[in-house]
Amino acid sequence: MVDLDTLVPKDHLLRKIEKVMDYDWLYERLEGYYCHTNGRPGTDPVVLIKMVLLQHLFGIPSLRQTYREVQVNLAYRWFLGHSAYKTPWIAKRTIDDGIVPILPYTRYKGAKGSYRPWEYAYLPEKDAYLCPQGAELRHTTTDKDGKRVYRSTPKNCRDCPYKAKCGANEKGQKLLTRHIWQSYLDAVECIRKTEDAKCIYAMRQQTIERVFADAKEKHAMRYTHHRGLTAVTRWVKLKFAAMNLKKLAVWSWKDSFLLLLSLFPIRVFHKTRQNPCLAAC
Repeated sequence: MVDLDTLVPKDHLLRKIEKVMDYDWLYERLEGYYCHTNGRPGTDPVVLIKMVLLQHLFGIPSLRQTYREVQVNLAYRWFLGHSAYKTPWIAKRTIDDGIVPILPYTRYKGAKGSYRPWEYAYLPEKDAYLCPQGAELRHTTTDKDGKRVYRSTPKNCRDCPYKAKCGANEKGQKLLTRHIWQSYLDAVECIRKTEDAKCIYAMRQQTIERVFADAKEKHAMRYTHHRGLTAVTRWVKLKFAAMNLKKLAVWSWKDSFLLLLSLFPIRVFHKTRQNPCLAAC
């Protein structure tokens, strides 16, 4: 089994870039350009930005050529990653449907030396957070994306010697967010750390990603001309039915050929090259 992360050199330029880049602000900046209530989900903006970065970092003439390069360059594929699938909605939907989700590790991209989100203790009885220095962050609002916002009291943080480490603003207030479905993401993380999940995820490169690649390259699944979830779902089912039929036919042919080999001595097949009559039998 192949783990994509192990194939990218530790000193690769893209690893260094990934370590210093922070993409979280992109979602807030581009929020107005994405519709959450109509049409198909848009491409993750981080993936689009990373595609442009790859083009200009490595002097690729066009985005179309960049896309082709991503198909064959392991480092580029690693850089784009699959973390876009690791969202609260996907975690909740899969678990509620009785499916065990095995999603990738998401590298923390916060400032080096700052407090990590998991260093803030959640107090369920108060629906509040406690910072590493003991200050309480109270729930104040929930935004339209389902993120609960927690804020500290400025008078408690304004003179704190660790204010820079926690990332409090100039007024001395620290903001922390927690999605209403965060418990599902926590469950996903627990599953990811199990040995069974690690073994299954390592198979991804040889199983589902290969299927996705074949679907896009050989079966015209890069785009769909259908509209609406029902029509697209029906179209995708037909595509995968055709792919499964193709796979079944190939496997059946191979099994028949191996059976034929076992029934006839190998020398007979050598003679067929010289005697057309034998080949026709």
